[in-house]
Amino acid sequence: MSTITLTTWSLEMTSPQDLVPAAVPGPETTVARAEVPSPEFSRFLYASVGGDIHWTDRLSLTRAEWVEHLGRPGVETWVAYDRGTPAGYVELDPQPDGVVEIVYFGLLPDFRGRGIGGHLLSVGTARAWDLARRWPDLAPTRRVWLHTCSQDGPTAMDNYLRRGFKLFKTETEEKQPTPTPGPWPGA
Repeated sequence: MSTITLTTWSLEMTSPQDLVPAAVPGPETTVARAEVPSPEFSRFLYASVGGDIHWTDRLSLTRAEWVEHLGRPGVETWVAYDRGTPAGYVELDPQPDGVVEIVYFGLLPDFRGRGIGGHLLSVGTARAWDLARRWPDLAPTRRVWLHTCSQDGPTAMDNYLRRGFKLFKTETEEKQPTPTPGPWPGA
């Protein structure tokens, strides 16, 4: 079996002033924090957003592992809704040193290409910068970072750059191609 070359890009923002917010797509689009940690809802978002772009690392987690992760102080899930329907999400994961990683960000396939992603990334990034206001035991945010790869959506990198993220690392590796699990893994 032939291999594929996977490129992973790491991007960062080192000041809240670097954020270049996208336009709000319209009054029918809202973004809200999922304040009650729900492993079922988080797994739904993860599988639905990542099913066609090779997100598989969390599919094998048990419910208890999801509960443990989502219950960590400062881990937040912000959800974009289009007329009440979940359209995508961004998950924030703070570290003790004031660094916040945007560990997951994306839209369900039917909502891509409608301007929702830029707005969701803008809101998620702004919430990463003010995370310590909601979690006083956390250090103030001094850096927000994320990574994307060549298997992510075709507009992901451009969205990150337009919001003000700067590339700081590029890695490539050879790996075996794997099929995407789709939105209903195992179904």
